[in-house]
Amino acid sequence: MSHNGIDLDQYILLIIYPSIAFFAIGFISKKIDLRKTVTYALQAIICFGFSIGYYLVIPYGGALGLSLILGIFGFLLIILARKEKVSPSVTDLEDEGKEEEEEDKGMKKRERDNSS
Repeated sequence: MSHNGIDLDQYILLIIYPSIAFFAIGFISKKIDLRKTVTYALQAIICFGFSIGYYLVIPYGGALGLSLILGIFGFLLIILARKEKVSPSVTDLEDEGKEEEEEDKGMKKRERDNSS
């Protein structure tokens, strides 16, 4: 049986590293309230980075399949980011509406404070 340069335990770790980065970006972007388009773009960059890194660094094409999958996934995330930018989801629109309501309440409160 031929050996492709990496063992099974190393291959599992190669799968886990981009997963951790991917979910960390999602978690952090939710905590700091980033737009979905930015989140998808950052996740796509992570996928492309790991894809290129695995293609160039892993010997004998040992992670070629994983590199291709990450590249395809990054491409799909770019498509999602573009779709989200063209027509934002309902949750983003609701968040923007809440921010506008809070700004209106703040303006009305300042106007009341200034008039008294």
